[in-house]
Amino acid sequence: METNSRTMEITVLSAEDLRIDNKSIKNNAFVVVWTDTYNYKTTKIDAEGGSFPSWNDKLVMPVPMHTPFVTLQVKCKASSGGDKTVGIAKIPATDFIGGYYPENRLQFLSYRLRDSKGLKNGIVNVSVRVKEALQGCSSQAAASGLGIAVDGRKDSGVVTGIPIWNGYPSGSLFR
Repeated sequence: METNSRTMEITVLSAEDLRIDNKSIKNNAFVVVWTDTYNYKTTKIDAEGGSFPSWNDKLVMPVPMHTPFVTLQVKCKASSGGDKTVGIAKIPATDFIGGYYPENRLQFLSYRLRDSKGLKNGIVNVSVRVKEALQGCSSQAAASGLGIAVDGRKDSGVVTGIPIWNGYPSGSLFR
């Protein structure tokens, strides 16, 4: 059976030094976590933490196979009734999904937030655990005995590729 997503547990722990227009926010901060255009969840509002809010909210979400990153959008409720975006962090999916990390491994991550002008605007702290693996991915296909015939013999071993960067600096010893 082939699926097109994994389940991710992301716990939005806290944030540090949140500002709007270079002024510390007073209260009512929350985070919207997006895995793609249609999948998002929101933390509760921290009404007391001000510029250093704490949520400790665990959100369980699907992460589609094609997702290149997960977006964390920190917002606060404005006195006018609307929401203001404090900052955004884009987490590359490879930071928590990939061949280097075993399934169900809990990882603690911190990311710099950027405001709408691209300026640094605080830090958001999260923990992430991927709960379910994709079915039918290449390592599982290789392990299942779908080998490739080489020189007349069938080999079902797993091959790991390592990307090689070819652009050495001009002053390099390897010209």
